[in-house]
Amino acid sequence: MPLWVALLGAGSIGMMTAIQARINGLLGVAVDDGIYAGLISFTVGLVLLAVVVLLLRQERAAFGRVWRGIRSRSIPWWMLIGGACGAFTVSTQGLTVALLGVSLFTVGVVAGQAVHGLVLDRLGVGPAGVVAVTRGRIAGGVLALAAVAVSLSGEVLASAPLWMLVLPFLVGAGIALQQAVNGRLGQRIEAPLTATFVSFLIGTAVLVVAALVSAAVQGPPAPLPDDWWLYLGGPLGAGYILLSVIVVARTGVLLMGLGVVLGQLVTSVAIDLLWPGRQGPRRGRSP
Repeated sequence: MPLWVALLGAGSIGMMTAIQARINGLLGVAVDDGIYAGLISFTVGLVLLAVVVLLLRQERAAFGRVWRGIRSRSIPWWMLIGGACGAFTVSTQGLTVALLGVSLFTVGVVAGQAVHGLVLDRLGVGPAGVVAVTRGRIAGGVLALAAVAVSLSGEVLASAPLWMLVLPFLVGAGIALQQAVNGRLGQRIEAPLTATFVSFLIGTAVLVVAALVSAAVQGPPAPLPDDWWLYLGGPLGAGYILLSVIVVARTGVLLMGLGVVLGQLVTSVAIDLLWPGRQGPRRGRSP
């Protein structure tokens, strides 16, 4: 894959991530529970991916390789945690984006991605192997952070609680790790689509447990909304996770992250200008 094509793919991932953040944020408002909104998003994506995997013989065979790899321990446990990172991402979107706005949410995500992308590349966690930390790569990360910072809203920054500002940074770290380990799993089983399905399967399981705990502590969520477009977060998530599995093998974690940042920045500013959100869910105001 030519590098410029991979970078265009990274930009597309950023665009889909920003749109998904807005949709899941509004879904969190509608059901009054960010965790439940994340579960809905992941479940829709999982069902779509399951249909495709079941219909394609090569993907069914790849899923069999995953199962055998887990049993024989040729696939280490850390290659399977991408889904848990994704579960944290979508539930945080449902909890914070409606209040912070997509732009401010993106600031924290970018910071987490830039810092941890450097670390993960240096450790060789991603499918591109060990990537040296050069001055140019560090400068690129710093410039990306500076570019996103200009989109900050001073009023929201001053009024948002501290924990809500920290969560997006942790989401960025989780996204970087998710991209790295999903890429390694896709490389190991030679099937990016099945690696995406495994990520959604594990993420859905994590969110089911989290939703049950939330319901036991705070009671059941609000009824499901009728607006069909609020359920598009799952397909968008499936699309950008699949694309990231393919792109990260060509670019490494940090370079892909910078391309994602550009797509996120442009799209998130446009969304906040043209599609402002509403107050976040009342339940789950603190982690």
